[in-house]
Amino acid sequence: MSGIVERLGARARLGDPGRPTALARRFAWLVRPLVAAFFGPRLEGFERLPRDRACLLVANHSGSGASDVVCFVHAVLGQPGEPPRLTGMAHPAAFFVPLVALYLRAFGAIPSTYAAAERALGSGCSVLVFPGGDHEAFRPIWQAKRVDWNGRQGFLRLARRAWVPIIPVGIRGTHYTLPILWRSRVLPWLGILPRAFGIKRLPVTITWLAGAAAILALLAPTHGALVAVAALAAWTACPLAFFIPVLPWRVRISFGERIEPGTLFGTRESTAPLDASYEVVRERVEALVRQG
Repeated sequence: MSGIVERLGARARLGDPGRPTALARRFAWLVRPLVAAFFGPRLEGFERLPRDRACLLVANHSGSGASDVVCFVHAVLGQPGEPPRLTGMAHPAAFFVPLVALYLRAFGAIPSTYAAAERALGSGCSVLVFPGGDHEAFRPIWQAKRVDWNGRQGFLRLARRAWVPIIPVGIRGTHYTLPILWRSRVLPWLGILPRAFGIKRLPVTITWLAGAAAILALLAPTHGALVAVAALAAWTACPLAFFIPVLPWRVRISFGERIEPGTLFGTRESTAPLDASYEVVRERVEALVRQG
């Protein structure tokens, strides 16, 4: 699977990483009132992101992840003046979906591969990563202030190879915009379509649960169990059930102190285990999430 991802990433047509186009800025301007009213995203410590060197920004992922990305992008583009070059990562397959690819190229996104990230960092563009991926984004709401990257250390190998500092970023508030009750490995099989695209887990959100309850209550008694199950499978294949924020909540994005690569790894040639460095970064991000 990783080989397919790398090949897709190598073939993807990109914009200019970290440099949003006029189309992107126009789109951001159009939706800014809605984002401001719904989330009111605010950056704290953004001045810690240097303009003269690339950094790896390492953040937590919450509330299925959609509101994290939306709030981060609009908060950065809303800063006065020209912001430092900064890009985010998207699944390489997304760059082959016409409208989605147009959006990603306009905002200067890159495929989520080591090669693309290293090229961006090498060009002086900072890169934002969410090491926890769907595992962390789909954690239940009572773990909102916990940073759970499931032991994934790829971001550390990337920072060591590119020899760039890491800036911890804590995002708080987004987990409440789409309350999640559990992460499930069964739901992708019910929806079939998500499993066919390699999605191994889905969150049991209040949106999915309300829709499922309505389907079973309204269709099962009148149209039978088979129709109700088919409708439930269709609902489980719908992104609205899992990724669209439904509750307004104030979102804060905090940038921590920069951690130099020498502090984390010693030397660039080091092959020492990364467990201690992993905990240092994870604890820094979790401290930012827990503040306030």
